[in-house]
Amino acid sequence: MTLNALLFALVFLAALAFFARNVLRLVGYLRLGKKEDRFSGAGRRLRRVLTIAFGQSKLLREPLAGLLHLLIFWGFVVLLFAVLESVGEGLVPGFSFSFLGPLYPPLLVLVDLFGALVVISVLVSLVRRLFAPPARLRVTGHAKWDAVLILALILTVMLTMFGQNAARIATGVPGDARFIAVRLSGLFPVESAHAWFLAFFWGHMVAVLGFLNYLPYSKHLHVLTSIPNVYFSSLAPKGAIAPVNLADETLTKYGATDIEDLTWKQLLNGFTCTECGRCTSVCPANTTGKLLNPKKIMVDIRSRTMEKAPAMVAASAPGGDASAVAGRQLLDNFITEQELWACTTCMACVQECPVMIEHVDTIVDLRRGLVLNESRFPDELKTTFANLERNFTPWGFGHSARADWAEGMDIPRLADTGKTDLLFWVGCAGSYDARYRKVTQAFARLMQMAGVNFAILGAEEKCNGDAARRMGNEYLAQSLIAENVATLNRYGVKKIVVTCPHCMQSLGKEYRQFGGQYEVVHHTTFIQELLNSGKLSIPARAGATMTFHDPCYLGRYNDVYDAPRELLDRVGTRVEIKRNRDRSFCCGAGGGRMWMEEKEGKRVNLERTEEALATGAGVIGTGCPFCMTMLTDGVKEKDASGTTAVKDIAELVLESIS
Repeated sequence: MTLNALLFALVFLAALAFFARNVLRLVGYLRLGKKEDRFSGAGRRLRRVLTIAFGQSKLLREPLAGLLHLLIFWGFVVLLFAVLESVGEGLVPGFSFSFLGPLYPPLLVLVDLFGALVVISVLVSLVRRLFAPPARLRVTGHAKWDAVLILALILTVMLTMFGQNAARIATGVPGDARFIAVRLSGLFPVESAHAWFLAFFWGHMVAVLGFLNYLPYSKHLHVLTSIPNVYFSSLAPKGAIAPVNLADETLTKYGATDIEDLTWKQLLNGFTCTECGRCTSVCPANTTGKLLNPKKIMVDIRSRTMEKAPAMVAASAPGGDASAVAGRQLLDNFITEQELWACTTCMACVQECPVMIEHVDTIVDLRRGLVLNESRFPDELKTTFANLERNFTPWGFGHSARADWAEGMDIPRLADTGKTDLLFWVGCAGSYDARYRKVTQAFARLMQMAGVNFAILGAEEKCNGDAARRMGNEYLAQSLIAENVATLNRYGVKKIVVTCPHCMQSLGKEYRQFGGQYEVVHHTTFIQELLNSGKLSIPARAGATMTFHDPCYLGRYNDVYDAPRELLDRVGTRVEIKRNRDRSFCCGAGGGRMWMEEKEGKRVNLERTEEALATGAGVIGTGCPFCMTMLTDGVKEKDASGTTAVKDIAELVLESIS
């Protein structure tokens, strides 16, 4: 072994050992989180890795940034071949992968091609970040210069690779397939080419090994963790909140107040956050001036883990001092109540995150920590929780009045029929809210006109528990869910239709956690089916200009986008709001915000109402009681009630038929 090879071997092994030590340290930190099964469903997980991690599908939602990242990512994948070849060459002078035979020249072409693409992408990214950053990347201090340093290291890796290959060719080593390196080889005189080769070789390997060992201390740790994070992302029904095992007598705390209360996957989310700001840029709370910043939540988890985990590891060792980890916690010292209660659980942050971070689950867990352990929640929620406990609805109406909306409509109760083909789950708003009762009645009339065999529960129906769950009151939510599941299963209910997307989410996805397996369909989809089957028909006639506001729980949670639009197309002329479908902006009522006052910034519903009014539509169509309330209030506040109406899809269809 030559002196150069011996020196390289020592440097390489030392760097590799240091990197392995850091990786094992971070894995040890993750093990401090609670256990969670994220290993089942390997096939689905691998498909997700292929489309999201390797296909960069989420990043490509922003074309320019996505393309730049795609080129850098795939450049690294391809150039891993070149790095391994350089390592081999450092250990064994003259080593190459030429033993691959006919595969070798095409690989060299790819290396030069992707190397050039990475150089161009990095230069564009540097210019963009330094001189024309989008709002979400306008950061200062460490975050900014950390990104610049990483881009500079990547650029150094690429340029030294080209220099190394060009200098090698200048020494007389054949390399025709390296079409860029061949053209650069003329820059190096033959007599000094070997010295240039050694300089570029060491520069290249120091940059590679330095980059690798800097990652565990950088926000770009996601280079290592993003693929695992995507692989271990939840396979549960979309948006379903994981339950708390309230029957577990070993639990001394519910929800989360510090890192040991979070699962290992939630801690991994913190380490994987790229700080790209996509989540923050779409957050309705942040957009309207609230303190909540989904990116900050993840960064805070990472910061608290790095602060507390070393002390926890030391305390768990023989003779360790547990007092070293006392005094501070994630909740209050890093993340405030004000941030947590601003969340509308709209899932926009989760939708946009390119590495599949699950922000909403963590926020709900921290809310649970506040509510269940410390009884800390906004004053308005005292009344809401009390109403849910006494009247089984967030509003202060008597439970016996739950079916009053159906008086004179000859709608059967399940208690009288014993069974039914279809249960119409009316929901709290549909039962009590004066405005939304009209939607309930309109949809019921449509089903009667179509000859649908359906029934309602009447006073046997109770709040689905969605609001209580997302406000952190898991005990109250599970009480409501258990009673509803018992009622539904007693009647053997199989199929349910709802007018509220929040009911759809709970009944269709989260009731499964408690023994309730039901097919749940939204009323817009059901009306579409009635029209397509010929059980209902709409006369062909020109209608008003209409737009549709996508409710978060209908769209992002349940992927229902086309049915309401098809119905609007049948009854009028449809125009789109600027932010629509899975990019729709929240109405501001989800996550319990319906029962809380907005005391910071601009009202979320006003932001959305202004977008809807900007379309010039005479009708704003909705498919959610919360959205109807918030948009109606927004239209009134904008003094637009005389020109713009807010109506549910069921009302618009009934008007067209009538």
